[in-house]
Amino acid sequence: MSASGGTKAIVAAFLANLGIAITKFIAWFFSGSASMLAEAIHSVADSGNQLLLMLGGRKARRAADKEHPFGYGRERYVYAFVVAIILFSVGGVFSIYEGVDKLTHPHELENAWLPLLVLAIAIVLESFSLRTAVKESNHVRGKQNWVQFVRRAKAPELPVVLLEDVAALTGLVFALLGVGLTVITGNSVFDAIGTLMIGTLLVLVAIVLGVETKSLLVGEGANDADVAAIEGAIMDGDEIERIIHMKTLYLGPDELLVAAKLGFAADQPLLEVAAATNVIEQRIRAVVPSARVIYIEPDVYVDPNHVAPPTDAIVIKGLE
Repeated sequence: MSASGGTKAIVAAFLANLGIAITKFIAWFFSGSASMLAEAIHSVADSGNQLLLMLGGRKARRAADKEHPFGYGRERYVYAFVVAIILFSVGGVFSIYEGVDKLTHPHELENAWLPLLVLAIAIVLESFSLRTAVKESNHVRGKQNWVQFVRRAKAPELPVVLLEDVAALTGLVFALLGVGLTVITGNSVFDAIGTLMIGTLLVLVAIVLGVETKSLLVGEGANDADVAAIEGAIMDGDEIERIIHMKTLYLGPDELLVAAKLGFAADQPLLEVAAATNVIEQRIRAVVPSARVIYIEPDVYVDPNHVAPPTDAIVIKGLE
């Protein structure tokens, strides 16, 4: 994911959510709608989340130092995980609490036209935010479907904004249904049910975000396509006999570590091994630019099918 693309989507979502949050609070104040209050808190949480994502991206750009020799790239995962927690607690749990409170202490809506108008405007603004996130995601999504993109993306910002925007639009529809049915029937239970649906939706989205971000925090390797490309680059020459083993790990969304043990010929001079190692590293970076940290361990490859001579046939110099 390009930094500019992710930042553009985050800024668009932040501006939309901030404006929507203010109008929702005004509508709640004059109408007393629990769905509107839940949606207002949801928008506040989303606005804070976008600020956290931008802060995480800024901190991740710090240069490596003695304490963190591989850099601060994973800061972006940490802040994305915090976003999931905020969405779960502030957004989801609070909305469910408000829904339960409205069920046990119902009261009529006042100025019902106001929340309906605000919800309609919010749906339009959130649609523009989602459109920006989808557009930026399409630049890096490739042939993956949306579920694969959210699950496999190493840069957390776009998947987080996408899920937030989808949840926001769905929540707005729930709120519109809840308020609309309350206006039509005069029964505030529909407003409470809409609030509970919003809370449940946010909790589910937060769980998905938390699970996916936790996997990135623990450490994920390169995808199958990049692994195949790296292996092809290593073997695209006659420098080595074979790859003995190889491991990859994302140090951050844009920085991949590659560690490989390569089998060289037993009679290959050290200078040739060093030169071959440099050539192999260049080929790896050419096919997978994110492979910025590469460690290659040269070894002598022994064919497992090779039959060693009997021990009594080995002649030790000086004892023949």
